[in-house]
Amino acid sequence: MRIGITSDHAAHNLRIDLIPRLRELGYDVVDRGPATDQRTDYAKWGTRLAQEVASGHLDVGIALCGSGIGISIAANKVKGIRAACVSEIYSAEMSRRHNNANILCFGSRVVGPDVALAICEAFLKASFEGGRHADRVGQLRQLDAGDTSFLHEDAE
Repeated sequence: MRIGITSDHAAHNLRIDLIPRLRELGYDVVDRGPATDQRTDYAKWGTRLAQEVASGHLDVGIALCGSGIGISIAANKVKGIRAACVSEIYSAEMSRRHNNANILCFGSRVVGPDVALAICEAFLKASFEGGRHADRVGQLRQLDAGDTSFLHEDAE
């Protein structure tokens, strides 16, 4: 599994801390920057990573900013992306198992390095369960395509 990781300036140091720790666990981690902790915009980094995940160049992504919220919003603007902003292990795991999330987002001002690593591990070890969840993820794909027909199925 090829994993891309990015951040803005606020989460630069956490990203730099996580990369070797994830590699030590055997993950193929590709650092997508930024190179320094100088002020930079999360939208640019989240979108770039999301484009690589959506194109299939990367299997999944990890995107970090101060809260995790801004970078997840930016990533979710890219068609085919299901970026989950989490701050604990359970949600990280369930985002993969039930929502087939393909980008994990969290905030450096919300979690510390050890919790961040545990969140990453939970996300990366989990697999999509399919079943009843496949229909729901299918609806998300419909939304990506601009198809809202499922909204009217139970409207009456």
